[in-house]
Amino acid sequence: MGLFTRSEPKPSAPAPEPSQHTELRSAVEATRLPENVRRVAQSEIEKLERMDPSVAEYGLGINYVEFLLSLPWLTSSQDNLNLAHAEEVLDQEHFGLSLVKQRVLEYLASNITCHLRRSTVLVVDDEDISRDNMAYSVGKLSCDVLTASNGQEALDILAKTHVDCIVTDLKMQKVDGLGLLERVRAEWPDTQLIIVTGYATVDNAVDALRKGAAHYLPKPLNLDILRDTVSDILDRKTQACSVSGPILCFTGPPGTGKTSIGRSVANALQRKFIRLSLAGMRDEAELRGHRRTYVGAMAGRIISELNKCGVNNPVFMLDEIDKIGQDFRGDPASVLLEILDPEQNRHFLDYYLDIPFDLSRVMFITTANMLENLPGPLRDRMETIPFSCYTLGEKRHIGLEYLAPRQVRATGYAPEDITFTPEAMNTLLTEYTRGAGLRSLNREIGGVCRKLNLQILQKERQVPLTVQKKDIHALLGHPKFSLEAATAKPIAGVTTGLVWSESGGHIIFIETARMKGSGKLIMTGSLGEILKESAQTALSYLRSNAALFGIDEGFFESSDIHVHIPAGAISKDGPSAGMTICMALISLLTGRPARRDVALTGEFTLSGRVLPVSGLREKVLAAQQAGVRLAILPERNRAEMMAMDEEVRNAVELLFVSNIEMAVEAVLLPKPEPKA
Repeated sequence: MGLFTRSEPKPSAPAPEPSQHTELRSAVEATRLPENVRRVAQSEIEKLERMDPSVAEYGLGINYVEFLLSLPWLTSSQDNLNLAHAEEVLDQEHFGLSLVKQRVLEYLASNITCHLRRSTVLVVDDEDISRDNMAYSVGKLSCDVLTASNGQEALDILAKTHVDCIVTDLKMQKVDGLGLLERVRAEWPDTQLIIVTGYATVDNAVDALRKGAAHYLPKPLNLDILRDTVSDILDRKTQACSVSGPILCFTGPPGTGKTSIGRSVANALQRKFIRLSLAGMRDEAELRGHRRTYVGAMAGRIISELNKCGVNNPVFMLDEIDKIGQDFRGDPASVLLEILDPEQNRHFLDYYLDIPFDLSRVMFITTANMLENLPGPLRDRMETIPFSCYTLGEKRHIGLEYLAPRQVRATGYAPEDITFTPEAMNTLLTEYTRGAGLRSLNREIGGVCRKLNLQILQKERQVPLTVQKKDIHALLGHPKFSLEAATAKPIAGVTTGLVWSESGGHIIFIETARMKGSGKLIMTGSLGEILKESAQTALSYLRSNAALFGIDEGFFESSDIHVHIPAGAISKDGPSAGMTICMALISLLTGRPARRDVALTGEFTLSGRVLPVSGLREKVLAAQQAGVRLAILPERNRAEMMAMDEEVRNAVELLFVSNIEMAVEAVLLPKPEPKA
């Protein structure tokens, strides 16, 4: 027997399955892809063919190619270009918001006009048959086709008519194709030009493309390729026209319909809708993706959402853009500069893809509560559309016609089974809800419906039933809010002010006190620097004009003045409380009680001039809800106030003042007589 035994051959690594590579290649050929993407996919497949399937990179490469093929590079949905339909959708899904809907319709109208405008193509060739064939082929694109027999005729036409695309022969009499190209680039730079020639050489092609030609096609000409090339140019020009406008940014208090308006825009255009919340996003890789060298790399949220929806022209809402974060992992807001800029997002680079993706067809809409939180360069790329708060009449109508039926259906009943009277809805609005939006009202209506459902199941009530005012109190208990201003008694040194915040308008009470001291001004209530400056300005104004208001000129030498705004746990700042603080000090120092049902807003100068402020609509409606009888506003805000809806103008009585003295008699009562 031999000393050596025959060893079995070691099993070799399994060879790559050629069928999988073949399927990928077939998919690449069958899928409509831009040429640069097709080259990358084919190159990736070639790497996979040389790679051992057992290594981890093999599976990553397969996933990458499949992801490339799944993206909607050239897949778009067809827009509904009926403006009447868009207006009908907006009116049907939203009540009120007339200015917002008007601006959205203007935006849509400009896009629709760009799509409906017929393009013009000029065909230039000195051979009649060739010229007629090209004109006939291009004419199938539903565009206007003009013809010229040489470059000079083409220039004469260009001088009189706007042309989107020129198809020209290279060798012609008088002015040849290159001469025409140079003139077009100099005088009509927006017009694209395609060179067609039977003398095709590399030098000619390079020269033409270097001078600005869009394409270079050799003869004999494939008319299908020509038609596709012209169609691609016209589509790009139409798309560039429709997305050239600014990005819309909806700003306003919560619950005013910003997100739902964006969804309605998508419904009006019959586009797909994507909503991406940016609140708390701190890592820029969430938007731009990770490079494939990282473990667990994936595409960013922008590309991933487009992959899910399957088209490259959805309505993409970036919600809560003002609450985006920033830390050591990068600044997501800087990525938004590229995403939201029409000049840059045509070549948006996701790190995972590592291929530019064209976002120019996407209609981006952003929402924010406080625009001041956004970086300046990002604000410059967007057009702000403010969403103001709803009036009581609008809330009542929306509650009765939209919110109540929706909540009744959510409880399991038909809308006619449970109905609300207008009085019951008014009770919900005035005694159980506050705020600029509709969320609190929707929540309270839902609470009423759920409690009624329980009573119906317990056989205490039966449908159909009508909810009355007394039912609201019985179901929801003690009212949460009251008419603070209307029920408060006049007190010397206490006045009512109107302020604005990101959640809408509010009323505040400013309290002042005087005590023995050494001339200090004490400020409490978690106040910002602007409010502190307003109080100091008010005090200095009164010290310099003490005689005008009947105040002892030496009141501050042996006294301390304390100004307090309640709710000290809430930070407060802004220029709206200057006149209110000044009136509270006048009331304190003269002993004249201030009317609590008279509210003020406005800043003023050391000379007593009242300056204009913003947020008047929200402030006036907040005054109405609090039971304020008279609102005192700056005279320089009169035109703005008079341009508002009649319901807002008539919400409370208005008094416009240009200086402090004009407001004194309206706010202060006579000094009470001392008791005997």
